[in-house]
Amino acid sequence: MGTFVTLAEVLEARGSPLEEDEVWCLLLTTADALLDISKKGDQSSATISPQFLLLSANGSLAFKSCARYEDVASFTAPEVQQGHAASTRTAMVVYSLGMTLYWCVDYHLPQNQPVQLSNELEGLLLSMCEDVVMRRTDLLTVLETCELHHKASMLPPAERLVRQLVEDVYRNSVDHLSITENGSPLTDRSQVVRDRLHSKNLVFARAEVVIFSDLAKLLQSHRRNSTIYMCEKSF
Repeated sequence: MGTFVTLAEVLEARGSPLEEDEVWCLLLTTADALLDISKKGDQSSATISPQFLLLSANGSLAFKSCARYEDVASFTAPEVQQGHAASTRTAMVVYSLGMTLYWCVDYHLPQNQPVQLSNELEGLLLSMCEDVVMRRTDLLTVLETCELHHKASMLPPAERLVRQLVEDVYRNSVDHLSITENGSPLTDRSQVVRDRLHSKNLVFARAEVVIFSDLAKLLQSHRRNSTIYMCEKSF
């Protein structure tokens, strides 16, 4: 038995941005999961957002497709919004994932305060958020870059981080703990991405922490509007 929470809930619980190592780990495990989905020919939604990326207490991930009425424009690839077909689902997902994780490092930061990221990680995220498809980093490159960094930095297993993030949210919801905001190199492209995120005044509804034994109920309640794609990952 386990629990899962949305990435949006993780940020809401802590009240401050994710730290660099946390972003590297999330990027690694999410890119790996998305590649697995791509290889299986899954044609699920090409848009990921903090509200639709689910983290499990057992360290795995799940993806829930967005319903038509939900505003995810800030996380949707430009070619999708403009109705252009000259793109692949994988390229769209890369953009969406990049914007989602950049949202995590920009969370609650004033517009005049730079995000606190290494040049390596910020450069990778911004390359994922490129408006022009041909300049956008591909998903395999994202995964390989994360794997190299993970080994070089001797980071803990990504599944351990996912479990910890879920536990923190659960503990926070029980103890009603409040966490103060955090902060802090900016590039022109960084400001463009942040402006795009802030322009939408994104507010995600808080979902209740769900027990996996109740997954059937969750699926039933969302059957008409959304689908959950489970992707187990073991390290």
